[in-house]
Amino acid sequence: MHIGQLIKQKVEERGKTVSWLARELSYCRTNVYKIYDKKSIDTDLLLRISFLLNFDFFKAYSEEVHKTVPNE
Repeated sequence: MHIGQLIKQKVEERGKTVSWLARELSYCRTNVYKIYDKKSIDTDLLLRISFLLNFDFFKAYSEEVHKTVPNE
């Protein structure tokens, strides 16, 4: 899973812009583009983005684990 691309997808699905996300995070747009390029992300930042976009990115990670870990 590429978390940055998933964040970008959700931003677009919500009809939001890079500028909007940058403002909400108190980041510059360049840093938002860097987030989009990341394969992993700090959990505190991911939590903030989850609230802003009303999407549980942690659940997406959890589902990824369940796909790769055999049932016990």
